[in-house]
Amino acid sequence: MSVTTHVLDTSRGIPAHGVNVLLIDPTGDTTAAITDQDGRARLADAPLLVGNYQLVFAIAEYFALGGQASFYPEVTIVFTVANGAASHHVPLLASPFAYSTYRGS
Repeated sequence: MSVTTHVLDTSRGIPAHGVNVLLIDPTGDTTAAITDQDGRARLADAPLLVGNYQLVFAIAEYFALGGQASFYPEVTIVFTVANGAASHHVPLLASPFAYSTYRGS
């Protein structure tokens, strides 16, 4: 039904505001968004195509705005939508030298 994300800057313990995020759907179509003050972005609404999607986060660009260098220029998360009627929340926890993700609710 939807694709959303929430980016947290774990190096500072705050939501990551202003991260450019790109969603690439199974056909190669793209949707761009920027995380809000709470680090959240909504990238797609129903109905979703079944298949593999990519979320691409411009993480080095975000950290550079705060004067920090980042080892990762971007973070790409590939995930599968098996049910196009379900919501898909994909959080990213990021610092300049590490990141992790999980399927959120």
